[in-house]
Amino acid sequence: MQEKQLYEYAVIRLVPRVDREEFLNVGVIVYCAKQRFLKTLIQLDAERIHSFFPGLEIESLRKHFKTLQLICNGDPAAGPIAKLTVAERFRWLTATRSTIIQTSKVHPGFCSDADKTLDKLYRQLVL
Repeated sequence: MQEKQLYEYAVIRLVPRVDREEFLNVGVIVYCAKQRFLKTLIQLDAERIHSFFPGLEIESLRKHFKTLQLICNGDPAAGPIAKLTVAERFRWLTATRSTIIQTSKVHPGFCSDADKTLDKLYRQLVL
C-alpha cells in the first residue's frame, strides 16, 4: 500500500452577483506538495450556468478558466504568476477574492494518488 500524503484542495465557484453571495460550484483545484501536483478540473456547462445566471458571458468565463489551468500547469503564456513555485501558484489561485470567480476556503486531506483524489472531489462537489 502506498503511503498517504497531505493534500489541499479548494472548490472553484462562479459568483456572478457578489452582493448576493450566491454561487455555483464549477471546479476543484488540488495541490499535493509531496507529489509535486497542482491541477484543476473545471466544468463549463453553459446551459446550467444560464439556468442560474441568465445573460452571463460564457466565452469570457472560458478564457478565465483556461488561464487558471495554464497557471496550474506553470505555462508561461499565463504570465508572471505561472513562473512561481507550485506552492506559490496554489496559494495565489486560492487567495480570497471579491470577483466573479472565487474559491472556497482551503481544505486538507490525505491521499495516495492526488489525480484520483481530484477526480473524486470533482464528482462529489461539482457534478
